[in-house]
Amino acid sequence: MAFELSIIVPTYNERDNIVPLFDAICHVLTDIDWELIFVDDDSPDGTNVVIKDLANQDDRVKCIHRLNRRGLSSACIEGIMASSSPLICVMDADLQHDEKLIPEMHAKILNDKLDIVVASRYFDIGSTGGLPKFRKKISRLATKISLMSMNISITDPMSGFFMIRRSFFEKVMYRVSGRGFKILLDLLMSSDERVKIAELPYVMRSRKSGESKLDFIVVWDFLIMLISKMVGEYIPYRFISFIAVGSSGLFVHMLALWSMHDASNMNFTLSQSIATFVAMTTNYILNNFFTYHDLKRTGKLFWRGLLSFYLVCMIGAILNVSLATELYQRQLPWFLAGVFGALAGAIWNFTISSMFVWKKNKRI
Repeated sequence: MAFELSIIVPTYNERDNIVPLFDAICHVLTDIDWELIFVDDDSPDGTNVVIKDLANQDDRVKCIHRLNRRGLSSACIEGIMASSSPLICVMDADLQHDEKLIPEMHAKILNDKLDIVVASRYFDIGSTGGLPKFRKKISRLATKISLMSMNISITDPMSGFFMIRRSFFEKVMYRVSGRGFKILLDLLMSSDERVKIAELPYVMRSRKSGESKLDFIVVWDFLIMLISKMVGEYIPYRFISFIAVGSSGLFVHMLALWSMHDASNMNFTLSQSIATFVAMTTNYILNNFFTYHDLKRTGKLFWRGLLSFYLVCMIGAILNVSLATELYQRQLPWFLAGVFGALAGAIWNFTISSMFVWKKNKRI
């Protein structure tokens, strides 16, 4: 059966919202042939069970049940790739998005021949509704940062509620990072052509069930995704995160060295050695939490990974010092020799860590 519109809904622990969302969409989309594709990241609350039961009752409903994969943006991309409709609507499962706006978005994208129609919380009479004050501040700040990094004039590039033409998605899909939680921003920043876009206002509703997915990892992914887009995506997303974490390791190293050598009069060589292991340990913990959160090591694998990381970083340190020394002896200025040595060590650490410390689980 051919559908005019595919509605993509990423889910994680949204069990109680599935049927109400389906009923609401049935009520408002009476003149459009639609399908509803839920992409569930193996929710422990049984969200996918509810979706599959609903799919058995209505063939317009589909469930993509993902294992060992996590992330709102990647879920949206997977849902879009699994659909075939010329138009795609992306929305959340938390019932905060006003489904009554979908017919209006559908009419506008067709009548005005647009690439994207965005449901905006900041356009005209739009509002963030009853969102907590700290969430509103975070949203406003993230919006301002996003607008500074792009040339498109819209009020809500962080919206999770929008409609897009498949033809536009297919133009940018190979440049989309699929990281973070703001797929619209990713799509907009991936286009190298002028985007035909419009906004419609909506008032964000309060969540009734489930919990917000906003956490430190989400914010980190957002910031790293922006940096990745601004540098032209020539540098891998994870490498940017790896370097950012490594930069914090320098501060940890110097703090540990100061506390042991300067403040406690410990032998310098011993202090330096301990500080190095402290910095490597914090780097491993932070990378495990942020850079490789989708491949995070826990239990016995955490300790095995830590030992592997020590080995990788020690070899990286030897490579760093050896290359820098060789370049310096060949009359390269000391600071350039140091930079090239540090870069070589960082690339080694990142590459080998990805291959052995945080290698992907072979189980699908």
